[in-house]
Amino acid sequence: MLHCAADAYQNRKDDWGQDLSTGSKLARWRRIAVCLTLGLLLAGCSGKNTYNRDYDKLPKGSYTGKSYTVKRGDTLYYIAWITDSEVSDLARINKIRPPYSLEVGQKLRLSGSAPTKTAATRRKTSSSAIAKQTPPPGAARCWRWPTSGRIVQAYSNADGGNKGIDIAGKRGQPIYASAKGKVVYVGNQLRGYGNLIMIKHGEDFITAYAHNDTTLVRNGQDVKAGQKIGTMGSTGTDSVFLHFQIRYRATALDPQRYLPPQGSSPSC
Repeated sequence: MLHCAADAYQNRKDDWGQDLSTGSKLARWRRIAVCLTLGLLLAGCSGKNTYNRDYDKLPKGSYTGKSYTVKRGDTLYYIAWITDSEVSDLARINKIRPPYSLEVGQKLRLSGSAPTKTAATRRKTSSSAIAKQTPPPGAARCWRWPTSGRIVQAYSNADGGNKGIDIAGKRGQPIYASAKGKVVYVGNQLRGYGNLIMIKHGEDFITAYAHNDTTLVRNGQDVKAGQKIGTMGSTGTDSVFLHFQIRYRATALDPQRYLPPQGSSPSC
């Protein structure tokens, strides 16, 4: 690159201070173009791969303390998701009855503690919550794979770990509902998840499908197990894959513990 810079400087000097032939000038400019191209390629290669995203460290909304102000497009399920709360708790505390209608500007009190806890306290609370909210036996027999492909990042229950699985595939590849349920969120408000779909299954389970290229369902829509709900993409990230989560109340589960082997049907 130093030689390229020197050539560029000499070329400018020759162009402005000496009478060079047209052929000589063209040759010098070709060398400069090659140097610049190589420089751009090297810069691209030196960039860090940002594929492995830490989902728990992404911004989760504009709420502070123990309250949340409703924005356009919010649903109670979405607010519960981003505040690590339970829908039933939010509904009870704020005296909201089904179908949980909200108004823009409405302030909700949260069931969680203020975000000023120490990391050790948060880990202890999280561990207690997981132990307390273990799903009932057989609750996940009917989950289906939302798409097929190689798992490029597995679930991790570590502090700040990946709270789902990332399944690689091709752009436009179909994404299916993992079980029958009702769509409770379609949008891209949560930074780092791109086009996100959330489906509730009963009152305790929610599945999430992130980074979709297209979404084929709307809020409030009932879907069947295996119904096509979107296509795989790279919105909110830099690689084509599906980020898939199963949550029991406010706890993210390891989907691989509940999904059947890829290519096979659920046992229910």
